[in-house]
Amino acid sequence: MTTRGMTKHLQDAPAAQARSVTDGRPKIIPAIEFRNVHLSFDESQILRGLSFKVLPGAMKVVLGGSGTGKSTVLKLILGLLKPDRGQILLDGKDITAYSETRLMRVREKIGMVFQEGALFDSLSVYDNVAYRLHERGVAESRVEKQVRRMLRFVELEDAIDLMPDELSGGMRRRVGIARALITNPRIVLFDEPTAGLDPPTSRVVSQLAIQLRDVRKVSSLFVTHRINIVKYLSEGHAEGGEVRKNGEGARLPDTKILMLREGKAIFDGAFDDLRDSTDSYIKKFLRGR
Repeated sequence: MTTRGMTKHLQDAPAAQARSVTDGRPKIIPAIEFRNVHLSFDESQILRGLSFKVLPGAMKVVLGGSGTGKSTVLKLILGLLKPDRGQILLDGKDITAYSETRLMRVREKIGMVFQEGALFDSLSVYDNVAYRLHERGVAESRVEKQVRRMLRFVELEDAIDLMPDELSGGMRRRVGIARALITNPRIVLFDEPTAGLDPPTSRVVSQLAIQLRDVRKVSSLFVTHRINIVKYLSEGHAEGGEVRKNGEGARLPDTKILMLREGKAIFDGAFDDLRDSTDSYIKKFLRGR
């Protein structure tokens, strides 16, 4: 699959440009912000004072071994878990103590891409992608237009009438991305979306994430454990409907790396700085051991 032509399907989507004014100067409000977040399950401490920010239109890639709290971070953003201490802010609003009713409204602006696609096996591709629009009672003529637009973006319009068991693993992930985008979310969360996929298909999924970042200016968290994916997301940029590797003079992609260890952030910065780190744990992680 190529990414040529994807841009025209996304240009009408609004960018997340949350700003406030302080002392006459504009201040960018993070799309996502954790402030000293702690969380424990029984005797196990999962997060230990985690703090980080994701700026509007930027991507944060979350790295770490098993049990470091990566997926827990996503659940906290969705309000599926509540922290013991600390604050979680979306677009500058503290959602930590929100009721379930208020959290439902927050989730409307968040798209979620699961590891296995998490499709409804009894529904066709069309109905899977249209699910949230059907829940809202959107007119079917508008639903069909939106579904086809999203499936064109992931280059799966020909699969519109197929059932999930007729799709490959990579196709299921791409349908999952289309479903996550159907309501034009300002924030998209990716939970190991390339896990179990071969390298070419993993790259396709990563290209879609880059397109969302650079063309649609979506803010995103991308959880992964694969260093080659981190490198690709950090070095590639979308230009003219295609994803290209940065060359001399190219603008830098809006991607930063957050590495977790034992519930704490041990690194938050650019991929080049991660690669050059002298920290023994980071060096071992990068070597894949």
